[in-house]
Amino acid sequence: MEISAAGRFEVRITAADVGKRVSVRRLTGHGDTPEKFTDTVGVLTSWDDDGVLTITRRAGEVVRMAQSSLVAAKVVPAAPARRRGPAATYGELARIASRGWRPVESERLGEWELRAAAGFTRRANSVLPLGDPGLPLDAALDVVRRWYGERGLPAYIQTATGAEGTQEVLCAELERRGWAREVSAELWTGGLAPVADRAAGAAVVLSRAADAAWLARYQRKGVSEVALEVLGSGPSVWFATVPGETAADAPAAIGRCVVDGRWAGFAAVEVDPRLRRRGLATEVMAALARQALAEGASAAWLQVETENAGARALYARLGFTAHHTYHHYREPRPEPGPDPAGR
Repeated sequence: MEISAAGRFEVRITAADVGKRVSVRRLTGHGDTPEKFTDTVGVLTSWDDDGVLTITRRAGEVVRMAQSSLVAAKVVPAAPARRRGPAATYGELARIASRGWRPVESERLGEWELRAAAGFTRRANSVLPLGDPGLPLDAALDVVRRWYGERGLPAYIQTATGAEGTQEVLCAELERRGWAREVSAELWTGGLAPVADRAAGAAVVLSRAADAAWLARYQRKGVSEVALEVLGSGPSVWFATVPGETAADAPAAIGRCVVDGRWAGFAAVEVDPRLRRRGLATEVMAALARQALAEGASAAWLQVETENAGARALYARLGFTAHHTYHHYREPRPEPGPDPAGR
């Protein structure tokens, strides 16, 4: 923390520092609770006229505190570059991930992209706000809500926290307007060659299309033509299948990979629950990684939910680490109208 030449803590942030990464020490506890120092590092996302400030941590957690509780505070540099995995900015990864899971319909609003795919996954049915929408925020949100309403869909906005150039301030503004964060997950990155080297992948069959057998193992049932279009979208898409014991059985494991320049993105890695912990997920990813290497890729990315402990452990063993956290914010639900019967 910041200490003056006289040895005293100093608060060296003001409301003018909103949007910057800060480190804060405050005194917490009152009444019967012993007071103690608590440190918080994140992006300063607001500082209101009543002297209450909010800081958004890497994973999107919002911490509110009174200015009067601050003991020391300062602006700190952006998070240092990670020592593991390929270097990448948030903007690069967001665009790569979007190209690998395309909607069936999209429209530009300034530098925002409005995406729709008949409700198949939030990623394909949400706004990707990479820059300025070209309108004041409230006006832009009105456009967003109308656009999705015309398609019979709830309006979602995909944001991110925890890396340089992410959208902590936008998250805070959405929450202030009543938008609810429904889902959070992480995007992880890693080197591609170590994945390819982990297993032989001899039993894995690769295909350019998601056939009936692959879909029989896919966790989303009742896949529509729109879903098939999204699944098949991307610059170079591959589907991996480990066949079941007999031709009548659903595959033992499946996976999907999209190759886009130096990046290979993994998704839909699923294993028959009866056959887990036998290395099948690693076999699938290794086979897909070798194909991606053959097409010139060198880096890999994937998305994983925070509560999926098994997948996170697997990806960590394969050398992946978290790059940023992303969130889906849903528009405020309409207030219930008056009962026409007067009840």
